[in-house]
Amino acid sequence: MPDERLALDKAALTRFAAELDRLVPRTSTLGVAVSGGGDSMALMLLAAKARPGSVHAITVDHRIREGSTAEAALVGSIARRLDIPHETVTLDWPEGTPSSNLEAIARRERYDAIEQWAARHGIRFCATAHHADDQAETMLMRLARGAGLAGLAGIRQSRAQGSRLTIVRPLLDWDKALLLALVMTVGLPIVDDPMNHDSDYDRARMREALREAGFGWSHQYAASARHLAEAEDGLRWAANILFPHRVAEGNGVMAFDPRALPRDIQRRILIAIFERLGRPAPRGPDLARAMEALEQGRQSVLADLLLSRDGHVWKVAPAPPRTR
Repeated sequence: MPDERLALDKAALTRFAAELDRLVPRTSTLGVAVSGGGDSMALMLLAAKARPGSVHAITVDHRIREGSTAEAALVGSIARRLDIPHETVTLDWPEGTPSSNLEAIARRERYDAIEQWAARHGIRFCATAHHADDQAETMLMRLARGAGLAGLAGIRQSRAQGSRLTIVRPLLDWDKALLLALVMTVGLPIVDDPMNHDSDYDRARMREALREAGFGWSHQYAASARHLAEAEDGLRWAANILFPHRVAEGNGVMAFDPRALPRDIQRRILIAIFERLGRPAPRGPDLARAMEALEQGRQSVLADLLLSRDGHVWKVAPAPPRTR
């Protein structure tokens, strides 16, 4: 039976349940990814109360630092108090942990592990504890790197992970301080990951810079990211509507009439053409250079596709074999 001492504030639980219902059908089993930090502990608590008997938890032990195995065991003990099945998945690094780009590689491995775990248990939705502070940091980090609209839209509330799993973030509009307060109120232990304070990592530096500058209104950043995401969705919708009216296909050649279209719509339709021809979407700067070449009447090759101009029409076709 769940530990009744872990009762939560009713207003917080009502808010969470409504957000979760919008993202995950009530008939679905819900997975939750729990690291042991205050935000993920709050997620597990809220999920256990909002969907009793329908929650499974996973902890991914990256084995990057000492103590991670004990922290995973701590999460398991809390899950038992909440009557939630829990599994720890341990990552292996046969060639040793990466010496560079560790954050990105560990993130990719973590989501791959979650996807495999969900498939074993027939779970179609898994929640992570990303919150408004994470959203603010992500948006500002991408802004500093010159990201476009899609990047500035930040973390999405819902996204596909593989072909059968959807990752959801029901806490994306919640401040971290509120999540910590929920956990502290019921007296649960919290894991403090030292990587969160390590200035070798971009996110830790951004977090510290925000704190020192006094720009800590995370819910406002989250609101801006939400508005940008809505704009991104609208532009994608418009490009999809225009695609069949502006693109013709014949003999393996895609002919695109870009006249009078905003540049961003032109870019999106070109990306859709790449996808239609089975090529990955090109990097933003590479595609921008290719578009400039087309505007000037020059050819370019990108992802083994030849981009050329015939009058006002842009043509995209497989590039001819290279000669030595």
